[in-house]
Amino acid sequence: MTRGTPFPIGKLPAKVLQTLLQTCPVPKSSGVVVGPRFGEDAAVIDIGAKYLVAKTDPITFTAERIGWYAVNINANDIATLGACPRWFLATLLLPEKRSTAALARSIFRDILGACRALGITLCGGHTEITAGLERPIVVGQMLGEVEKAKLVRKESQQPGDVVILTGGIALEGTALLAREKVAELVRRLGRTVVRRAQRLLFRPGISVVQAARLAVRHGVVHAMHDPTEGGLLSGLYEIARAGRVGLRVWKEKVPLLPETQAFARVLNFDPFALIASGALLVVAHRDSAAKLLRAFTRRKIVAAAIGEVQPQQAGIQMFERGRAVPWRVPARDEIARLLA
Repeated sequence: MTRGTPFPIGKLPAKVLQTLLQTCPVPKSSGVVVGPRFGEDAAVIDIGAKYLVAKTDPITFTAERIGWYAVNINANDIATLGACPRWFLATLLLPEKRSTAALARSIFRDILGACRALGITLCGGHTEITAGLERPIVVGQMLGEVEKAKLVRKESQQPGDVVILTGGIALEGTALLAREKVAELVRRLGRTVVRRAQRLLFRPGISVVQAARLAVRHGVVHAMHDPTEGGLLSGLYEIARAGRVGLRVWKEKVPLLPETQAFARVLNFDPFALIASGALLVVAHRDSAAKLLRAFTRRKIVAAAIGEVQPQQAGIQMFERGRAVPWRVPARDEIARLLA
């Protein structure tokens, strides 16, 4: 067994992951167009007339509505490459001594409902009762396709491009906290605020598929990325690293949900480092930015221009009302710390 300091719950540290990914060769004969790279949302494989886009992601932070979560989280990553999510497979790991037919039916019902809403076919998977688990886990695998000319590549980013954020932050983390920290939040903020936060998972919801489709339809899009674990701070780092660019971000322009702000005051966390599914980073040519923002507004999708792309040597800089503010990649998501 390898010895060393244990990592906290959450993603592997960025430097460790980048080192590991550098050891993964991709033969030219494999047909892989986008392979294992830091900051990439999914793999892209040349299958002839189109590209096949493949993604896998587990749901581990919550046991509630995990089937619905698994479909939407994986579909989001397909959509960020300009692709259409089409086929879903699910691995269900159910806890020993706690699994019942009712639990299995509930997860299947959520998976099928989420698939129907997005026009996705559940085409396979695996189920088992697993020793050592305290709660169910769903590992999703999503496949999609995209015309070759319409693939959105993060390395297409150019200095001067505008960075747009849709959905606001941190929708998913706020909804999770509203379910996991109910008693404390109700006592401090009232039941109405907490119930409103719980509903954020579904209204406006954590899917960014519609926003991604709108973006590629109405603008010249050079990159898209959904900030998930690690929140907006990690999302910005990942999209910049994948595109080998720098970023300048204006903190006060980032749409921040009022429920998130209230929860942050009560629970003492950084909303910019809280898991943020439901938000979408869109990097677009400067001439497309205004058109994109109008398209989002027409569909009642919250959106704002929060920054611009810089040369790589500029790094990532965050400003608040014209003054530079400290910026960091979170060691772990705030949700992991709060729920530890």
